[in-house]
Amino acid sequence: MRLTIPTMLTLFRIALIPVLVLVFYLPYSWTHIGAALIFALGAATDWLDGWIARRYRMFSAFGAFLDPVADKLMVAVALFLIVQGHPTPWMAFWAAVIVGREIAVSALREWMAEVGQRSRVKVAWIGKFKTVVQMVALLCLLYSVVPPKPERVHPWMGGPIFHLGDWLLAAAAILTLWSGFQYLRAAWPALRDDPQD
Repeated sequence: MRLTIPTMLTLFRIALIPVLVLVFYLPYSWTHIGAALIFALGAATDWLDGWIARRYRMFSAFGAFLDPVADKLMVAVALFLIVQGHPTPWMAFWAAVIVGREIAVSALREWMAEVGQRSRVKVAWIGKFKTVVQMVALLCLLYSVVPPKPERVHPWMGGPIFHLGDWLLAAAAILTLWSGFQYLRAAWPALRDDPQD
């Protein structure tokens, strides 16, 4: 197996995940900025590896498998950190919606691939738009949320960056449900087929 540049960028994105967790919990005043920058770097590599793969046709089966795994891991870990830093029912609910949808759609795609109809559940424009909204939301929230220690409450916690991230996360969760419904509707003809009929 030959590692292409896009695949190496994807592996780098996965390697950033434990760094993100470590920086988030460091007992320093700058950790919210550090966590946001690490997440931004991961998001940038996500765009860059896709652009390089398309521009220079550096495709590989391993890269195609690994890229969505890296994306989902980065998003899920960021959501867990945010919920732990700001443990409110709504924040937990939006995070659960996003993570739950990712699990459901991944299972749906795997099943559709098994029955030879993977093309029915390809990524649509709504999914791409949701990803952009979600990434901006997580970036804002990682910047403004820190682990719940009274001596480390960041002054932006009640400010515009936090509220922007909070509203964008809610929008991303709603878009997540909408795009998930679109995937389900596309797959429904295959799902309702009963081989016993």
